[in-house]
Amino acid sequence: MNDGDEPMELVVVGHGPTGHRLVEALRERDTARSWRVTVIGEETRPAYDRVALTSYLTEDADLACPPHDEGVELLTGDPVVAVDRAARQVRTASGREVCYDALVLATGSAPFVPPVPGHDLPGVFVYRTIDDLDALRTHCANLTTSSARAGGVVVGGGLLGLEAARALQGLGVATNVVEVAPWLMPRQLDEGGGAMLRRHIEALDMKVHAGTPIAGLEAGADGSVARVALSDGSAIEAGVVVFSAGIRPRDALARECGLPVGERGGIVVDAACRTEDPAIYAIGECALVGGQVYGLVAPCFSMAEVVADGLLALSAGGAGQARFEGADLSTKLKLMGVDVASFGDPFAGPDQGALDVTYTDPVAGIYKKLIVSDDARTLLGGVLVGDAESYPTLRAYVGGQLPGSPEQALFGGTESAGGDMPGATVICSCNNVSAETIRCAIRDEGLTDVPGIKSCTKAGSTCGSCVPLAKKILDAELTAAGIEVSRALCEHFEHSRAELFDIVRVRGIRTFTELIEQHGRGRGCDICKPAVASILASLGNGHILEGEQAALQDTNDHFLANLQKNGTYSVVPRVPGGEITPEKLIVIGEVAREFGLYLKITGAQRLDLFGARVEQLPRIWKRLVEAGFESGHAYGKALRTVKSCVGSTWCRYGVQDSVAMAIKLELRYRGLRAPHKLKSAVSGCARECAEAQGKDFGIIATEKGWNLYVAGNGGMRPRHADLFATDLDDATLVRYIDRFLMFYIRTADRLQRTATWLEGLEGGLDYLREVVVDDRLGICAELDAAMDRHVGSYSDEWRDTLEDPAKLSRFVSFVNAPDTPDPSIAFEPERDQMKPVLVTGPRLEVAAR
Repeated sequence: MNDGDEPMELVVVGHGPTGHRLVEALRERDTARSWRVTVIGEETRPAYDRVALTSYLTEDADLACPPHDEGVELLTGDPVVAVDRAARQVRTASGREVCYDALVLATGSAPFVPPVPGHDLPGVFVYRTIDDLDALRTHCANLTTSSARAGGVVVGGGLLGLEAARALQGLGVATNVVEVAPWLMPRQLDEGGGAMLRRHIEALDMKVHAGTPIAGLEAGADGSVARVALSDGSAIEAGVVVFSAGIRPRDALARECGLPVGERGGIVVDAACRTEDPAIYAIGECALVGGQVYGLVAPCFSMAEVVADGLLALSAGGAGQARFEGADLSTKLKLMGVDVASFGDPFAGPDQGALDVTYTDPVAGIYKKLIVSDDARTLLGGVLVGDAESYPTLRAYVGGQLPGSPEQALFGGTESAGGDMPGATVICSCNNVSAETIRCAIRDEGLTDVPGIKSCTKAGSTCGSCVPLAKKILDAELTAAGIEVSRALCEHFEHSRAELFDIVRVRGIRTFTELIEQHGRGRGCDICKPAVASILASLGNGHILEGEQAALQDTNDHFLANLQKNGTYSVVPRVPGGEITPEKLIVIGEVAREFGLYLKITGAQRLDLFGARVEQLPRIWKRLVEAGFESGHAYGKALRTVKSCVGSTWCRYGVQDSVAMAIKLELRYRGLRAPHKLKSAVSGCARECAEAQGKDFGIIATEKGWNLYVAGNGGMRPRHADLFATDLDDATLVRYIDRFLMFYIRTADRLQRTATWLEGLEGGLDYLREVVVDDRLGICAELDAAMDRHVGSYSDEWRDTLEDPAKLSRFVSFVNAPDTPDPSIAFEPERDQMKPVLVTGPRLEVAAR
């Protein structure tokens, strides 16, 4: 320890997420600045989020962790090569020597590459760092553009392997996954869960080879990898191979300076994460704690917190009290759009006095398994594949008594209200935050929202899966304190969106001004104006650009088109059910060619024309309207599409005419304004090619009629739809959908998808059935009439705009030069189409709208 008042010297070797977390935790607590911190990283870039590596490859995401404050010296691109324990000094590759009072090894892990023949051939990669990914991307670009071997193999079917497979497929490479275990993700999933995950993966056009180790890699004529030989004698043609078959602790520095390491690797540390040398700690994937190496974010971060506590105590002349006593290895993942979760001990069996309760739905692709005690009261663990909505609640009950039966737990019947959650229950496993910690923060700090909880406790700030539970605890605490949990739309209205909908409906209010004068205050904002505009449109208040309504719309609705990143717009004509005549298809091609637009087939069976300048929009619509097209409402919180497969008309498996039904529904609900966008699909058989169970309302054909699913969605928070009714005839199906949609429009909050609306609906799916089918509230006649009014009053917004000079006058870039295009918009060719480029320099501000 240093003498005097000088700060002590801390050296952190390794600047990955764990090393970064340690420094942040220490700086937050060390208000006296008793430690001077030097961080030495091997990579040339500072710490970044390794968990999200695939998003860097597929979306060019910025993964950088927040920078440290000025009191931290960061050295990058200069790895430590030696530790002198006697002198308490480290030496870097460049020869720099740095002294320490305490040293923390956070060197992480290295990918394991099996020593099979050919593992070092050109075209073979690992999946660990950004540099690895950059090299992989460059190789795949050359591979696919040269039309040479277009296949790829990922060796390893665990979490990282499947992430690598998704990335490889995203780079245009036909992908195979080879896993030595009999099923995918064997460390997290049981055989049933692994089998269900395999179904999902193979449905994405990937091939899975499980239970078959690789025998070696073979080179082609150019010397790079050309095929992968398997142990069963078969081979896979491959121009790229990615090894993601596990990790090994990077413990070389510890070995070389004489610190004990485990038989299979890992720097041996005690519960305080301290090595045999009291001045040296090890944390993260390089540390061996209690005979185990941890590779998940949560335990690594917990080790960082333990060491931060110890260092702070050391600087004060004491000993830290924090201990790492193991970790919750529960995890929730999204792999290629599939929810996968495991919690507790998913492998406990009868020998441990455990029973399992399992639910499998092969059609929906759902597998759920709970492990409970032999009296079926204590939750021990579980596996969820395809539907992990109940994961936060179930994980919180591991080791405790379920408030209901295992069957209720499987289907969401044990959802906690927040107030009855045991205080010791870990809500946020990433940051080890308990329910009681959140409750205390709410009470002591006067917290009233989730951002406050994140800032004060870090709960929900890492993966975010615990945010719903944190919000329930917050609401329960506020309610218990006699504080009303506000559902106000914004500062200008005390009412919720659903309450405002009823006010407008019952009192016949026709304008925003009338509504805010009578039931609000101020002039409104960008929250309440579009919400009220949607309510007025839902109740049939005329064209959205009519009079005062035009000023309420957001940018997309304001111009009846989707604003793009370079200031242009995309135009999406409606193509009901994905069915289109050759004549109409030719017109779309002609329009794209005439106006120089980028043309893309979307995932929703539509054609999207990008790059339209605002002054071009009316001329584009005119061509399309003359050809029989109308607005596809891609810009609005309204019905987008009703997808379909080809159904019984063409498909040998189809049992009903899915195309006809999709067209019928899309034409019925087109233009229907709602709290959020609406998507639908119709599948002609149980093979589910239209992906109906991922939609706000989805229909699957049966031999006897139609099965109706509701409240599903894709996107950032995917949710499988719930089965609402079975074997419906056409008339009953349409009647139920009418009522479901109108009840949702009437009662949902602003920007609330049907999935979250149903989750928050008291009584859930059963209550919804009572309202829609049994008319429990006595409003079905009103809902039917409201839908009839919508269908009867529908008019195409594009055509209406073209027929009104006042509406057309807004479609100019410059009011004083209506025919002048915006000079800041420019394009360049790519793949025989155009793409936007940014133009620097001054804009015509004086003439801008």
